[in-house]
Amino acid sequence: MAEPAIAGGGPGAPEPLAESTHDFLKALASPTRQRIMMLFFAGAELSVGEVAERAEIGQSTASEQLALMRRGGIVIARRDGKVIRYRGDRDGIRRALADLQAYLEVCC
Repeated sequence: MAEPAIAGGGPGAPEPLAESTHDFLKALASPTRQRIMMLFFAGAELSVGEVAERAEIGQSTASEQLALMRRGGIVIARRDGKVIRYRGDRDGIRRALADLQAYLEVCC
């Protein structure tokens, strides 16, 4: 999908946000995903079932939300036997925040 042109763009105009940063912002846009994100405080590693239970949502909803959060660089996953465990992706979050900060410093 093409980005809209920036009015008055041209030399010195900010670079568009990376697609991964768009995914990051989308992942943070939901109060449910914000609540889930806080479950990973202090390096916690949780399965989909544990996220669903703690966030008081259905397991399929938890799975969908975690997939969006993974695409947004907020969580990473690893396989532990038959279970997939999720934890916060500090590096992904830092990259998205740095991209967003650089964009905002130029545009605003």
